[in-house]
Amino acid sequence: MGEFLSVARITAAPDHDRWLVPPCALAIHLCIGMAYGFSVFWLPLSHALGQPACPSLGQALTSTACDWRVSDLVWVYSLFFVVLGLSAALFGAWVERVGPRRAGLVAACCWAGGMAIGAIGVGWHLLWLFWLSTGIIGGIGLGIGYITPVSTLLKWFPDRRGLATGMAIMGFGGGAMVGSPAADRLMASLGSPAATMAIMAGVYAIAMAAGALGFRLPAPSWHPRGTSQLVAGGRHVPVSVASRTPQFWLVWCVLLMNVSASIGIIGLASPMVQEIFAGQLIGQANTRFEQLDEEQKTAIATIGAAFVGMISLFNIVGRFVWSSLSDRIGRKPLYLLMLALAGLLYGLLLPAGPGLALFLAAFALIASMYGGGFAAVPAWLADLFGTAQVGAIHGRLLTAWSTAGVLGPLLVASVRDGSLAQGAARASVYGPIFLMLAGLLLIGFIAALAVRPLPAHRWQDDPTVANTACAASAARISWPVRLAVWAPVLLPLGWGGWFTVQKSLLLF
Repeated sequence: MGEFLSVARITAAPDHDRWLVPPCALAIHLCIGMAYGFSVFWLPLSHALGQPACPSLGQALTSTACDWRVSDLVWVYSLFFVVLGLSAALFGAWVERVGPRRAGLVAACCWAGGMAIGAIGVGWHLLWLFWLSTGIIGGIGLGIGYITPVSTLLKWFPDRRGLATGMAIMGFGGGAMVGSPAADRLMASLGSPAATMAIMAGVYAIAMAAGALGFRLPAPSWHPRGTSQLVAGGRHVPVSVASRTPQFWLVWCVLLMNVSASIGIIGLASPMVQEIFAGQLIGQANTRFEQLDEEQKTAIATIGAAFVGMISLFNIVGRFVWSSLSDRIGRKPLYLLMLALAGLLYGLLLPAGPGLALFLAAFALIASMYGGGFAAVPAWLADLFGTAQVGAIHGRLLTAWSTAGVLGPLLVASVRDGSLAQGAARASVYGPIFLMLAGLLLIGFIAALAVRPLPAHRWQDDPTVANTACAASAARISWPVRLAVWAPVLLPLGWGGWFTVQKSLLLF
């Protein structure tokens, strides 16, 4: 088994078709991306027993006789992204050392296994077991599963790094687009969140294992035909050096500010559009949110859900479009463009109270740049430090995501709650929030502007390829094989995309 999982065993021949590798990455990211869609379970789990809600978190963790509150369950969502960042930082160097096949299988075991044990916790009504298994064990699978495909694709596409990372991370964004409606239908059919989680865990285990087993690595001296760029070897900056450079921490700051400025407000997307536009959403332009009756609030809640669907769709598309654009204009110019544009939208357009159409367009663009910021950052790291240890470097950088997952929602919630406590109308509490987010993006813009290439003495040669002639050969292209490999990931993506588009059309 050790030999079967070894790096030597999965090193491909020079004529291997590199377009067979992205579907393996997508298979893993589509599964772990369900972390974004786990909120589909909160309401069913909050009345699973049909009993009064637990009065405190302590009782929810120790009692099996009262229903959990949504506030008790959302801790799993926080655990996902905190543990993702920590595990990516901790295991990034290990992923580079053991290769994507072994790392992908470990990610499958943790993510699917954590969900399966979580289903037992739900069935037994043990909140602590649900937290431990789904949130922590599953979060470790998230971290390993997130960086493994990205690192692998960067090695296969040195000439199109933005495209490579966009393909992989688009799958992570699409995981909820596929998984949420699938889970909703399963729960409606089975009448059991626990059974739904168990079935999805089994499907995810198979899909992630298939992706991991399909991974191949290019030979250390391989390069795509038509370019002399090495992929797994050549000059690079070791992770121990990279993580101590100003460039690393400047990019860390860019990611922190970009995510913090988006994740908190996107988390409030549905109530935000309802509270700002209220009666306008149902043809009553002069009716504020506080004046709506319960029936009207139910009607605009449906539109709020459609707004969330629109944001999700543009988040996914932006991961591919913006990251691919970075191959043409460069990574640093891309981030300067995105940060400046988002900052202008937050700082000038949104506080001015634009009409509904402009508001929707602005947030569609902001959501796309939020996704694009995630997708392009691994390619930027590869530009700055080389690809040999980019998985380990990327893993350490993702601690910025973990930090932003706490900082962004905390800042947004604090400003919103403070404004409401002072008696502000719900429609007016978001203006100060938008200005604060513009300030965060300004900090990110300054950090991106300060990034410079590393001096030559920071780089070192990889001795495994220093004296090896580059091997480039025309790939064996078999379109039936490509179709067979791509179809299993494109079909669910297409289904989820169509579902999301239909949901978003309610806005219009």
